[in-house]
Amino acid sequence: MPWKAIADPYRIWLSEIILQQTRVEQGLPYFERFVAAYPTVKDLAAARDEEVMKLWEGLGYYSRARNLLKAARMVATEYGGNFPDTDTGLRALPGVGPYTAAAIASFAFGQQVAVLDGNVFRILARFYNDLTPIDTGKGRKHYQKLVDMALGDASAKLFNQAIMDFGAMVCTPKRTRCSSCPLAERCGAYAAGTVGDLPLKEKKLKRRTRYFHFLVLADGEGRTIIEQRSGKDIWQGLYQFPLIETEQPNVETAALASQQDWPEWLPATALGFVRRSAPAKHQLTHQTIITVFHHFTWAEMISKIKGKTILKHNLLKNHAFPRVITRYLEEKSLLLDLF
Repeated sequence: MPWKAIADPYRIWLSEIILQQTRVEQGLPYFERFVAAYPTVKDLAAARDEEVMKLWEGLGYYSRARNLLKAARMVATEYGGNFPDTDTGLRALPGVGPYTAAAIASFAFGQQVAVLDGNVFRILARFYNDLTPIDTGKGRKHYQKLVDMALGDASAKLFNQAIMDFGAMVCTPKRTRCSSCPLAERCGAYAAGTVGDLPLKEKKLKRRTRYFHFLVLADGEGRTIIEQRSGKDIWQGLYQFPLIETEQPNVETAALASQQDWPEWLPATALGFVRRSAPAKHQLTHQTIITVFHHFTWAEMISKIKGKTILKHNLLKNHAFPRVITRYLEEKSLLLDLF
């Protein structure tokens, strides 16, 4: 992995932000593309928001991309292009929490701080057969003390990399390699037969299901309409086709015009129905999104709508969409099938 065995705080920070909630094999090509496009933090700070969001497209958790830009601009303007070299200073950057700050501080600046991520939580809970839940403030403080004691006088840079790799390759969430683990003889969970039960969490994840109906509109000139998501909802800042969200599943296309979210600027009587997609499921951490795409022709499409973008369909590729839309467009062959 190109961010290992280096001391460049920019690349270490970039890799840590990309790998939040992302597997290494998925994040690696994004890291390489970002480094190629923006070799330094000042290059990233000067980038247009739309360019960065487009480059991030497909990674999900888009708040990371927004914080990436905010942090880069803070480093460029307030710190003269140099990252803070302490754990405390790094935590002041948007999107940098305790784990990311500790990782950058130890790997880039040799600071004596121990990381505490999912791998470390798991190793500690199992080694000590510790039933303390990991998802509470009290639990985090408890495990931070344990990992600080484990670090001792060892090099934090080596210790942090070693314990994270150990959790990724040996003490894994499932199919744990206890038979080849060098700590097995001293592992409390291994002795008690509780390896598969740890670590514990106090809070159960609550998911809600939402039903998104996207209106794909086309006129005779090859134009369509998109809008940019705003507010504090998911996919903030990304583009989408006009959306109607319903509370109930299986709403028929003909019934959409009677929904509260039907746009005032869109005359239902002027539309010609073309096709309706099958429902598709998109799983987020706290939400299940069920999407349906409804295709219409609008022969007399107006040329300007407040808050909307009217453009030729071949220019859609220049905008950043949620993965649920890009996947659908890719599967349906954008140029040949949709318009």
